[in-house]
Amino acid sequence: MAVMKTPGVYIVEKNAFPNSVVEVATAVPAFVGHTEFADNRNKPLALTPWRISSMAEYHQFFGGPPKPVFKLEETADQPDFMAQTVVDDPSSKKGYRMTQLDGPDGGSYTLYQALRHFYQNGGGPCYIVSVGTYKQELDPDRFKLGIDELLKEQEPTMLLVPEAVKLKEEQCTDLQQAMLQHCGNRMRNRIAILDVYNGHKALNDDNPVGKFRDNLGINFLDFAAAYYPWLNTTVVGEKDLSFENVSTDSIDLLKSLIRAELRIASPLPDGVSAQTRALNDAIDEINGDFAKLVTDEAAKRPNAKPLTPDEMEAGILARKALLNKTLSRHSSVFNTVLAESRRHLNVMPPSSAMAGIYTMVDNTRGVWKAPANVSLAGVTSPTVSISAEQQEDLNVTAQGKSINAIRSFIGEGVLVWGARTLDGNSLDWRYINVRRTMIMLEESCRLAAKALVFEPNVANTWVTVKSMISNFLTSVWKRGGLMGAVPEDAFSVHVGLGETMTPDDVLEGILRVTVLVAMVRPAEFIEITFQQQMPKS
Repeated sequence: MAVMKTPGVYIVEKNAFPNSVVEVATAVPAFVGHTEFADNRNKPLALTPWRISSMAEYHQFFGGPPKPVFKLEETADQPDFMAQTVVDDPSSKKGYRMTQLDGPDGGSYTLYQALRHFYQNGGGPCYIVSVGTYKQELDPDRFKLGIDELLKEQEPTMLLVPEAVKLKEEQCTDLQQAMLQHCGNRMRNRIAILDVYNGHKALNDDNPVGKFRDNLGINFLDFAAAYYPWLNTTVVGEKDLSFENVSTDSIDLLKSLIRAELRIASPLPDGVSAQTRALNDAIDEINGDFAKLVTDEAAKRPNAKPLTPDEMEAGILARKALLNKTLSRHSSVFNTVLAESRRHLNVMPPSSAMAGIYTMVDNTRGVWKAPANVSLAGVTSPTVSISAEQQEDLNVTAQGKSINAIRSFIGEGVLVWGARTLDGNSLDWRYINVRRTMIMLEESCRLAAKALVFEPNVANTWVTVKSMISNFLTSVWKRGGLMGAVPEDAFSVHVGLGETMTPDDVLEGILRVTVLVAMVRPAEFIEITFQQQMPKS
């Protein structure tokens, strides 16, 4: 108020309404893993949480996918496919297996494909923490450093490390426990979505779920969810693989199998057709020097000039594309090799897809809707078919570590058929939507209340806090986020001297607010009772 010393009219404005609580974002996952590079206009982004909202932005800052490399080898134990082995003898067949090489040599990094699956299922803004490039080995300590960097970020509400299952089992367990510590102990405003190690195996095959439960421990389970089994996806398409994805030490075997299928002898005899000779040349090109081939071809042109680097690169790409197209058109063995490689790559853990489902459900229904009974996009089937009897132990167990099932139903597709946290025996935090809704309410009110820090601890401030939180909870209740027929049944806010505070609290500068909310819980079990009655007419 201005000091009144000069006669005149003075205007005084007073706020009629309390500050409002702004609802925080609920579906912002943070992905920690390896990328091709991490750069923002020559500014390194390694171990730096970086927000993106699309795959186009990911390509700009973190590059493209890794180059997976597969070894083709003969095997008599559960082969991936059978192939003819001798020219002119179709009955001479043996079994062959495709095995992806580990580490940088095999491009066994899954963050890129996990992110594609995330966006296929409705994903939105997210954070990327690059802990290394495709030339570095997977290191659990680097992953932990990446997780620690997220302590500086308040926006992420989910934490995922898709490449954790590529580590050794004990290293994966240690990393997942670090994720629980981060979410449930240090931040308490986000949840971890975990993958079951070896989750592509059946329940009676090495007991992956039992080992996961035994290894994880009991701390902060209400801040995490896990899903089983892994998924057969369509993330990696036909155009994503070529002959370059076969390891160099397997090229000769691949060439011999293609020749046996096409009945092309080596060395090539005299008198063969031009088409056979062209196919034989194409087979020889698989491990050829493409730069030399392009240079020799350019030299045959009239008025030939040395190729520029861009022309050389374009020529090599065109030559490789033509070779891949030729082999695909004529050789079923070649197509089978790529199909089996693609099948291996498309077996993916479900955490990234579930992060997309959380985002989609939050945007369409609200964070209080359980992210279950929803179909998964880009998925052909679970790797393991689960029956209702098998799900009983996953959903309800004496130890309380509930694992959410992903099941395939006839006529409905692949559905998420569980909505529990790992703390399945807790009546407070059994359900994922309850935990995530509470996180949203707590963070929204906390950030709004920061505006009142250092305000006088008097009745006017108490009324402001109560009105501010009450208005916010009323808006959540109107959208179906809280139970109750009227707001009084849905929540209550308590603050004041003699109600939530003592005189000592006021002297110590403490303002205590108690908020009671009636959370929405899913109808997980629906019972319909039928009973016969006497005829009435």
